[in-house]
Amino acid sequence: MFYWFMKNLIAGPILRTAFRPWVTGEHNIPRKGGVILASNHLSFIDSVFLPLVIERRVTFLAKSDYYTARGIKGWAIKNFLKAAGMLPIDRSGGKASEASLRTGLGVLNRGEVLGIYPEGTRSPDGKLYRGRTGVARMVLEGGVPVVPVAMIDTEKVMPIGQRLPKVRRIGVVIGEPLDFSRFEGMESDRFILRSITDEIMYELSHLGDQEYVDVYATTVKEKAGSRSR
Repeated sequence: MFYWFMKNLIAGPILRTAFRPWVTGEHNIPRKGGVILASNHLSFIDSVFLPLVIERRVTFLAKSDYYTARGIKGWAIKNFLKAAGMLPIDRSGGKASEASLRTGLGVLNRGEVLGIYPEGTRSPDGKLYRGRTGVARMVLEGGVPVVPVAMIDTEKVMPIGQRLPKVRRIGVVIGEPLDFSRFEGMESDRFILRSITDEIMYELSHLGDQEYVDVYATTVKEKAGSRSR
């Protein structure tokens, strides 16, 4: 109820008026049943505008760090994320990754829409980076279609490190559903998982006209951090 209230009566109208988001391909999202929206990730506000422009409710898996900040700012961020329908996950790997997978599958099993960023983190420079295979596991274990989504110009509105957004228009391009049912029962095959993930990333690169780099974004960020020290 609070999600609907925020989207339709408070934050939604304000954001639509200020940023005038445009969207194409919304008809590609199934009207019912579990589905994964696999999106590129350019800015923190991707998780704000994607749910805003589509009719169905979207649940994103957000890193748990966002929920642990202290003070008034931390309280505000935590409650905003909850209102936006985001679930905290631990990205430290191992058992935490398995728990995150189960959390996402729970959303899909309820017949809901799950939003995922296959890159695992925001792009440091606007390029599209190698996808993590967790999205492929969810597709196969959940038995659901995956819809590629390209966020356009959100990094120009709120780049990494910027606290307040700039007012300018952004876009959302929604591609046709991808069906990987032919790989049913093969979620333990790492080559199949990589193939599925790479196909998703190819579609994202095409939709958003982004340059693709076959390296993990986290690796690029770590190298940049080591050079700055």
